[in-house]
Amino acid sequence: MKSYQVTEFGASLEAVVTDTPEPKGDEVLLRVKACGVCHSDLHLWRGGYDLGGGKWFSIQDRGLKLPFVMGHEPVGEVVALGPEASGVSIGDTRLVFPWIGCGACNRCLEGNDNDCVNMRTIGVFSPGGYADHVMVPHSRYLLDISGIPDDYACTLACAGVTTYSALTKTLPLAADDTVVVIGAGGLGLTGIGIARAFLDHDLIVVDIEDEKLEAARNAGATHVVNSRSVDAVEAIKELTGGGAGAVVDLVGSSATAQLGIDALRKGGKHIAVGLYGGDIALPLPLLPLRNMTIRGSYVGRLGEMHELIDLVRGGKVEPVPVATRPLDQVTKTLEDLDEGRILGRVVVVP
Repeated sequence: MKSYQVTEFGASLEAVVTDTPEPKGDEVLLRVKACGVCHSDLHLWRGGYDLGGGKWFSIQDRGLKLPFVMGHEPVGEVVALGPEASGVSIGDTRLVFPWIGCGACNRCLEGNDNDCVNMRTIGVFSPGGYADHVMVPHSRYLLDISGIPDDYACTLACAGVTTYSALTKTLPLAADDTVVVIGAGGLGLTGIGIARAFLDHDLIVVDIEDEKLEAARNAGATHVVNSRSVDAVEAIKELTGGGAGAVVDLVGSSATAQLGIDALRKGGKHIAVGLYGGDIALPLPLLPLRNMTIRGSYVGRLGEMHELIDLVRGGKVEPVPVATRPLDQVTKTLEDLDEGRILGRVVVVP
């Protein structure tokens, strides 16, 4: 089996050949057909997260040790089953739900694997899809994507379920409310397409690049705002008549967090999703005085993944633009993503 591994943070991924693993127990082995390259991988590649104020959160301190195989958006063909595995058959094509918890804690038993403190995330704590094979611990994490192209289905495992979960957290909304999405990259374009499936509200998209904003408009945004060119808070207040009912921040920088909070109406919700890095300073009296909600949203639940697949299969979601590249270009793809040279999404194919 060939994989591309992070052997040094920030360096080119290294091609490594090892024995192909054999599934045990409930495990299922897939031959990778395609795997999305996600912005979250940039943080793993660099080795951590900027917490603001000169503080750095090291992923090695969370137990992730070098070398490891990234890639948490794989689609593959089932090629081998453990002796206790069921629910899938050899030859099936399945999307991997990567956000796998320990399986035994109360959060996992509730179906909230993404809130488990001992996660086994594929592509993070378990070898991922930047390889020609990937092992999945149980068939419950494999989703039938019949009727959905493999390259687009890849993007649903993270960008899709992440934006779907975040957008559902904006509900309930008043009839006159507007939702603001900050960030029109691959995550933002994915979210716009999903929002149009179930949010019957105006959608304002904010970014700093006109090309991405044009793509957002084409994807279904009601209004677009270039925060580099205009005062985005004032523009949002003018478009909404006083402030947004909800803001979904897909960037997650100090600047975008401040923008989102300042753009809310009284009683509005700010949903923090992006992991760009930084911190925010907020006078505590403003929380009750403005009656606002500030919360995070981390990826999504397996149940939400099934809901999203049903929406996509039903033709209710506008697909994000997806390009494919050979797996041996994964380092170049990460670099392009880091430099903002990718519009939409890229998946790599072994």
